Amino acid sequence: MTFLWAGLLVILIAVPLLAALYLWARRRRRPAAARYSSVSLIRAAGPPARRWRRHLPFVLFAAVIAALAFAIARPTVVLSVPSSQTNLVLAMDVSGSMCSTDIEPTRIEAAQAAAVAFVESQPAGTHIGLVAFSGFAAIIEAPTSDRAAVVDAIRSLTTGRRTAIGSGIQASIDALAEVDPNVPPVVTEGRPGVEPKPGVPGTYLTDIVVLLTDGANNAGPEPLEAAQQAANRGLRVYTIGYGTAAGGEMQAQCRRQFLGNEPGGGFGGGGGGGGGGGGGFRRGIDEDTLKAIAELTGGTYSPAESAGELGEVFADLPTTLITRREPVEVSVAFVALGGLLAGGALLLGRAWRPLP
Repeated sequence: MTFLWAGLLVILIAVPLLAALYLWARRRRRPAAARYSSVSLIRAAGPPARRWRRHLPFVLFAAVIAALAFAIARPTVVLSVPSSQTNLVLAMDVSGSMCSTDIEPTRIEAAQAAAVAFVESQPAGTHIGLVAFSGFAAIIEAPTSDRAAVVDAIRSLTTGRRTAIGSGIQASIDALAEVDPNVPPVVTEGRPGVEPKPGVPGTYLTDIVVLLTDGANNAGPEPLEAAQQAANRGLRVYTIGYGTAAGGEMQAQCRRQFLGNEPGGGFGGGGGGGGGGGGGFRRGIDEDTLKAIAELTGGTYSPAESAGELGEVFADLPTTLITRREPVEVSVAFVALGGLLAGGALLLGRAWRPLP
């Protein structure tokens, strides 16, 4: 539980002050002395519970003050609310290592097939976009309900140099900002963007990012800085580490496209064909960073070392049961509690008034 006006909790100081005042007043009020032959006769004459009954109305009154102090401070709790619509961005690594043949026919072709199957399996309420990144990142398709457009965009991907995971996350944020006014675009050099308003920790939008990479960041902004920008906007990032430990040969046609794709060029133009191979490539996934990205943003990390495993990872993504976590103010609950306690104090005070 958090408080929107936490400073007003200072009102709670009134509770111990009232208790001290109550005890002081009780001690000053000394009843007239009466002589009895035995103290045991006095105890036997009164009800056994009269001592705690005498103080219970005040205890209830003090609890009323405490409840109202909590209500004035505007307490909030975070609740998960189901959503019927999700905006989702696939951020796919298209660096040269995706030409590796350790996953047949190549990593990029297997990833494209799995991504297409994933897109086609999503419910109508899911809007899907595509971001591709190598040494830079680009929005290939903003989130849309047009499945054919997204599928065509996925099938058009080609490879480029280097791996800019942070740029991929930032481009994904900007892609979501194009369709969701609750997502401010990223502040980058040369473009002001918008800084998000501070939110309640642990709250999330229904927008999510699925980031697939087979390498480690070696260009662009730091991935964890970009992940923090996503977290500040309530965006969850699900990361996938893709490729085998042994690696594989580079497919010739895919590799030629990679060598000819200079920085600043596009990512469209078709996937690789078959046959041939160049130099080998070993897996170099920075799993610690991918896990940290997922943990920071409320997502999860999943490894995939085959086309089948990648398909299972996509299938297990929680896109059909997405909930948004929203802060809900519960001041009214404390007001109601205070009212009940006040009513109880008045009723007990009247009922037990004849008691000494």
